[in-house]
Amino acid sequence: MALYENLRGSLIYENPLASADDLRDFTLEGSALTGFPNGRLRLENAQSAALGQKANYVLWCNRIFPSDMLLEIDFCPIREPGLAMLFFSACGRDGRDLFDPSLEKRTGEYVQYHHGDINAFHLSFFRRKEKDERAFHTCNLRKSYGFYLVAQGADPIPDAADADGMYTLSLLKAGADVRFAVNGLEVLHFHDDGNQYGPLLAGGRAGLRQLAPMAGEYANLRVYACRHS
Repeated sequence: MALYENLRGSLIYENPLASADDLRDFTLEGSALTGFPNGRLRLENAQSAALGQKANYVLWCNRIFPSDMLLEIDFCPIREPGLAMLFFSACGRDGRDLFDPSLEKRTGEYVQYHHGDINAFHLSFFRRKEKDERAFHTCNLRKSYGFYLVAQGADPIPDAADADGMYTLSLLKAGADVRFAVNGLEVLHFHDDGNQYGPLLAGGRAGLRQLAPMAGEYANLRVYACRHS
C-alpha cells in the first residue's frame, strides 16, 4: 500500500498538465515560460535571473481545496540552479479570497507571499539556489503570515543531471498535521498547535513557484479529500 493511501478519500480534482488546454484552471503571477516538450508542463523563467526576485513567479490553481486533503503531483528537475516550491492552504488575510481585488498585487517576489496580505504554507521541495542549498539538500516547510520555518527534512530528489524520470510528491494536510513524502518516503511532519505560528490554516488554493533560472516539469496533479483514520 502506498504511503497515505489509507487516508485517500474521494478524488476532488485531477489535471494531467499535459497540454496548454490544461492550464485553463491556472493563474500566473509574474512572468514565466510554459511549454510541454515531453507531454508534461515545463516551467521556466521568462525574465533574466539577473533581476533576482523580479524574475520569479507563482502559478496558482484556481480551485479552492479543503483544509483536509491529499495532494499528489509528479515532478522532475530539468535545469539548475534554482528552487521549486508548493504553496497550499493559501487565502487572503481577514477572510478574503486569494484573488480578492482589495489585496496587494502580487508579481512573484517572495516577500509579497510571506509578509503580504495572504496566509499560506510554503513547501520548498527542491532547493538548489544558494551555495549552502546545493551542498546540503533539505525540504523546508514555512508558514505565513510570517516567515516561520516549521519543519525541515532531507531532500531525496537527485540533482537535475541525475534525475531519472518523474518523482511523486505527496502532501497530506489532515487536521493540525502536515506530512510530505517523495516516492512514498516521508520527508517531514509538522503538527501545528495553532498558537506558536499563528492560527491553524484552513482550506485554500495551491500553487507552484520556481526561482530563476530553474526549469522543472510537472504532471498528473491529483487532489483527494482526506479520510481520517
